[in-house]
Amino acid sequence: MNEIVVLSGKGGTGKTSITASLAILAGNDAVIADCDVDAADMHLLLLPDPGRTFEFYSGELAVIDQDLCTFCRKCADVCRFHAILFIENHYQVSDLDCEGCGYCEKVCPAKAITLIEKKSGNVSISKTRIGNTLVHARLDIGAENSGKLVARVKHEAKSIAESENKQLIIVDGSPGIGCPVVSALAGASYVILVTEPTMSGIHDLKRVYAIINKFSIKAGCIINKYDLNTEKTAEIKSFLSEMKIELLADIPFDNNFTRAMIDGKTIVEIQSPLKPLVEDLWKKIKEQLKIKIQ
Repeated sequence: MNEIVVLSGKGGTGKTSITASLAILAGNDAVIADCDVDAADMHLLLLPDPGRTFEFYSGELAVIDQDLCTFCRKCADVCRFHAILFIENHYQVSDLDCEGCGYCEKVCPAKAITLIEKKSGNVSISKTRIGNTLVHARLDIGAENSGKLVARVKHEAKSIAESENKQLIIVDGSPGIGCPVVSALAGASYVILVTEPTMSGIHDLKRVYAIINKFSIKAGCIINKYDLNTEKTAEIKSFLSEMKIELLADIPFDNNFTRAMIDGKTIVEIQSPLKPLVEDLWKKIKEQLKIKIQ
């Protein structure tokens, strides 16, 4: 089984639009995983059905039993996160501030505090408008452990691919270089980097590649909107050559990208000069990974 992870060092490079295009071209031969759990938007282009959704729990949360609490204040005094507040004549825990460290539970003489599993988000398994399976998730407001949620999304996608005998998983990763990106890279066969010819685009491309290199995963790169700054494009190509990263495609700026998104479609579903470019890109990726699908 091959697992393609699409990353960009920064947001706004066109990463999700390109990933959605690859999902359309792969069709029912691939399982799609949206691992940008902090700001998931793959569903806007692939329009999945409601599917099956279940809650994701990670970490712990302190809860105070008001019947047992003696108002000794020891819990509030030891909480370095200031998560225990005295409101309306009783102590209560702020869900957003509690880190689940358990110190308050240990110092409570009345044993009024317990730790419970903390809900961090939701995971959904759906069918897209073209019939392939999309595993996607949404992190709750203020919740942490997005890396663990990404790992759960990938686990579900892999289980589905194995049970349905699919040979490909396409992963839309988070922008940046944080924990969700590291989690998305685990088990990857190939990484597609999407960048743009700007100072921040080059800077963040180098940062994310440094992480990929630690994993010893082969990578290729797409320069999106390459014609907006030919000097920066040349700088990117110099870096790719130095690092022996394959240049997969130069994609010019085209308002058809925006027009397709407004229509809820990908660039490969409308008449555009970019369509054959992305189709050739998909063909190149399949040849790179020796994937024999349409």
